[in-house]
Amino acid sequence: MTVLSPRPDLWTLDPGVLHLNHGSYGAVPRRTQELLAELRAEAEANPMRWFRSVAERLTASRLELAAYLQTDPAGFALVPNASAGVTAALATIPIPAGTKIVLTNHAYGAVRYAVERFARAKQAEVVTVDVPLEADDDSVIAAIEPALDVMTAALVVDQISSATAMVFPIRQLAELCRSRGIPSIVDGAHAPALLDAPAGDGADFWTGNFHKWPASPRGTAGLVVSEEWHSETLPLIVSWSENDERLPERFDQQGTHDYAAWIAAPESLRVLAELEWPRRRSELSAMLDESAKVLAKALGTSVAEVARPAATMRLVELPFPGVPSPEAGEAFKAKVSQELKAEITLTASDGRVFVRLSAHAYNSPQDYQRLADQLPSLI
Repeated sequence: MTVLSPRPDLWTLDPGVLHLNHGSYGAVPRRTQELLAELRAEAEANPMRWFRSVAERLTASRLELAAYLQTDPAGFALVPNASAGVTAALATIPIPAGTKIVLTNHAYGAVRYAVERFARAKQAEVVTVDVPLEADDDSVIAAIEPALDVMTAALVVDQISSATAMVFPIRQLAELCRSRGIPSIVDGAHAPALLDAPAGDGADFWTGNFHKWPASPRGTAGLVVSEEWHSETLPLIVSWSENDERLPERFDQQGTHDYAAWIAAPESLRVLAELEWPRRRSELSAMLDESAKVLAKALGTSVAEVARPAATMRLVELPFPGVPSPEAGEAFKAKVSQELKAEITLTASDGRVFVRLSAHAYNSPQDYQRLADQLPSLI
């Protein structure tokens, strides 16, 4: 079988820069950008007519996005990002004073902040479970299960952790929570297009971004709510759809929101289909396995032994003496950007610092070889 060729031509990314961090902000294909521009031009040409058309267009877009996730469209709402989805879920569930919200040490920073805000407001406790990078599914369950008791108001857990690119056993965790009457909230920010049917593991709430591997416009994410929570789940902004009995439509009408991104999002799914995405995802995974080893060898370090790594994300340790401050980490990334013309991101776990590599269809092995040739000079 022939290997699929990289397709940077489908994007408008600066060819003079190594784009090695798709997982943070994504990158929107040229075709979707053009549609987005057309929609915004249409809105400005006749705002009244545009807003009259929004409801029907959003419904069509939602149905396509829900079908892509293989989830029931009646329980699928559009939100700006996964952090907003988690926040909406936390605002829905009961959190009595004296109870606890459980998360893990892999939780995304903004999600942790959301949990802490609700815990303060409700006089609840935040309990963080330490899950080692190398933990397999059984070890993950064994680490989290003891924290799920009668005082647990909710479990908030990553599907693919942003910091560590680790895939969690969501189906087993959701079943465990349901058996104990504990609501489960899944942060699936990185899951769409990396996992098949990511919202189908039975959690009470699942949320994921379309702007990452589906490559849709930024500000496009989905919130999937199990049927028993439909009536209680409300958007974070009170608007004209407040009293709509239908979950998706309640989230649709958010005043003068820029709906063009949500309407254009399915165009990127069509680009993925033309890229033969399932096959390409597998090839990207194999490419990253080898590329991460090349970079680790150049740095004199190793690739993190994540038991279940995400398909297109890998961690390569950096030879730093300790974990740098956030300010020092940002300064290092800026230095790499300026001096090497490469965009990377750093993560930390268990006192170790990593470059988190994340690839899309525009990347090639030569990109990572260039990073391996140049990055050691800045360490």
